[in-house]
Amino acid sequence: MRTLDKLLAPHLKIAPVLVKRAPTLTLAFDERRKSRLAATLDHGEPIALLLPRGTVLRDGDLLIADDGALVRVVAAPEAVLVVRAQDGLTLTRAAYHLGNRHTPVEVGVDYLKLEYDPVLADMLRRLGAMVEQLQMPFQPEAGAYGGGHKHGHDETFAEDYALAQQVFREHHVHDHPHSPHDHDHHDHVHGESCDHVHHLTRSPRAHR
Repeated sequence: MRTLDKLLAPHLKIAPVLVKRAPTLTLAFDERRKSRLAATLDHGEPIALLLPRGTVLRDGDLLIADDGALVRVVAAPEAVLVVRAQDGLTLTRAAYHLGNRHTPVEVGVDYLKLEYDPVLADMLRRLGAMVEQLQMPFQPEAGAYGGGHKHGHDETFAEDYALAQQVFREHHVHDHPHSPHDHDHHDHVHGESCDHVHHLTRSPRAHR
């Protein structure tokens, strides 16, 4: 069984062709905040998730397996409450009371979203909010839950960059030989006959 043990930092740009080809792992929010999890990729392969404590995965995150392969995270639709109001004050009051209960909340421009809870739904309606139960992906604010993401100025950037380069080397397979001058080295994707990419990541100097 393969293990997914590394989360690729979002500032490291992976070639779209590699992201598109990566198998997917669809998880609900409760599963995406577990650092230890036995799961199944969407094509049926069983895997083990083994990430640093406090990591919370988001839709579109890229994981690296112990064999160097990429896996893309997909947020699964789940039972949620979508909260709206006729005025900003009511929506703000709803957010305040949810925050008092330490409830994970996804904050939109004109809505709040939380995991389905009939007790909270009743409370929100009593506050004057409009509450609708739907099946949708749920991605709450990450600040209070760690988030699991790093930025270019973090001390772990060098490690992340090295991981991205490793993925590049392991997937940069030529279908036919090239001479050094067959093509230039700009960010681009060759046609299907060549089937490889260049410049998987940007230079770390760009992030300093």
